[in-house]
Amino acid sequence: MDKFSRTLRGYDPDEVNKFLDKVIGQVENMVEELKQKDIKIAELKKLEKENSNLREKLLQYERMEQTLNKAILMAQKTSEQIKINAHNESETVLEDAKRNANRIINEALIRAEKTEHEANLLKRNVNIFKKRVRDIVEAQLEIVDEIDEIEL
Repeated sequence: MDKFSRTLRGYDPDEVNKFLDKVIGQVENMVEELKQKDIKIAELKKLEKENSNLREKLLQYERMEQTLNKAILMAQKTSEQIKINAHNESETVLEDAKRNANRIINEALIRAEKTEHEANLLKRNVNIFKKRVRDIVEAQLEIVDEIDEIEL
């Protein structure tokens, strides 16, 4: 603490004034520092609020990312299941087609055998018919021959 010199009416006014100027300067500096600190505090609060908002947005985006990842995984699983189902269905359709083709081939073979049997039967009937017609014609010729012999 500063000590002031004494004069006739008390302390030396110049020293007191210098001291007061010094104290005023220090107080002004302290007030200015407080203002600067208040500004910095306000800026820090603003930054803290922005930081808080950014954290909330980050959490929101992380939740969205998790949701999207789950959706992607579900889509992949669904896609795999669809592929498996399509493969199974194609195998079923192919097996059905093979069975139908085999059935159609078997029916065609049966029809072919039946047609061949009918053709053979028809040939035999034609041969029998030809033989009967030949027999009839020969019998008629014999009758004609007999008529020729009787008239002479």
